[in-house]
Amino acid sequence: MNKELQVKPYEMINAFLLFFVVVGSQIGVGIHGFQRIIYSEAKQDAWISVILSLLLCQLVVFIMVRTLKKFGNLDIYGIHKEIFGKFIGNFLNLIYVSYCSFGFFVIIKNYIEVVNTWVFSYVSANILIASLLLIVIYAFSGGFRVMIGICFIGFFFLLWIPPMLIYPMYYSEVRHLLPVMEDLKGILKGAYSMSFTVVGFEILNVLYPYIKEEDRKSVNKYAQLGLLFTFFMYLFIMLVTLTFFSGQQLEKTIWATLTLFGIIRLPFVERVEIITICLWMVIILPNLCLFSWSAFRGTQHLIKIKPKTFVWIFSLLIFILNFFVKTRTEINSMNNIFGHIAFVVVFIYPFLLFLFGSIKKKMKRKKVTGDTS
Repeated sequence: MNKELQVKPYEMINAFLLFFVVVGSQIGVGIHGFQRIIYSEAKQDAWISVILSLLLCQLVVFIMVRTLKKFGNLDIYGIHKEIFGKFIGNFLNLIYVSYCSFGFFVIIKNYIEVVNTWVFSYVSANILIASLLLIVIYAFSGGFRVMIGICFIGFFFLLWIPPMLIYPMYYSEVRHLLPVMEDLKGILKGAYSMSFTVVGFEILNVLYPYIKEEDRKSVNKYAQLGLLFTFFMYLFIMLVTLTFFSGQQLEKTIWATLTLFGIIRLPFVERVEIITICLWMVIILPNLCLFSWSAFRGTQHLIKIKPKTFVWIFSLLIFILNFFVKTRTEINSMNNIFGHIAFVVVFIYPFLLFLFGSIKKKMKRKKVTGDTS
């Protein structure tokens, strides 16, 4: 086995932690305003699009796990080399590293925009992004298990969201959900538009070798449970949003979830949404750590580099890229591009990889059988 893929015993984790990793990787900045994007395609049937995206994610995770089990302790980067050879494999690894880096940049840029718009409108985005990058560097330097711990802690910062949305439900109108199944094509387009919001669980492709071998039979179970929790959260938020806003209002509301928080009034807090945005930093931190760590693992297959060296160079590149994307139009275009790329990488490529992996294993078995005979 490639020395790069050997995992130290103290870095191994139990399979049940995948539940927290999947939830932490999927719930991030997309939850702020995914409703408007889905509604623009599926209208009042947007909640059905959320359910369809869940079913597709569950199928993809099942295929991912099947592929990973075929190759033992290899992650997706090692599988690329095993199936396609060193040259093509490294080229695919470079693409995957670029995808993870792009995902990191999209998340951090969207969060900074929300902070600038809702909380600190007069603070430079450069200062905010530099501050957040320093936190990521600090977490990354703690090692792999520290980042898994952040996913675990971040999960409990999500549990307040459903109770907080009970208040807007008092003003909900269920008739906004009618008629049902009016436009099947629109529902499918809405499910496609969920790509940007639900990606992140593909971290399983890189995480698999870190699962204790005796626990790997439970990988699919805990990953699927994580998906179920995430999509119950998204489905609940979507239903509250669809019944609270009219169609015309929702089409003009960029961050529908934050707007829902904005109507809540507590005796001791006037603007609840400001607190939620600040707390959201803990929620997106697992996203950032997992994407950066995944990019690091892929970079290790391409060049020899130490973790601390990587994270500083990586953060510097992200900070420089920040100067090229500033306006809301540019950020929205970036989100659309990432959504299209993510759909291919996360929802189509795993099936192709499984097919090529099965062919490779079959050819290898035939070769071994032929040699022994």
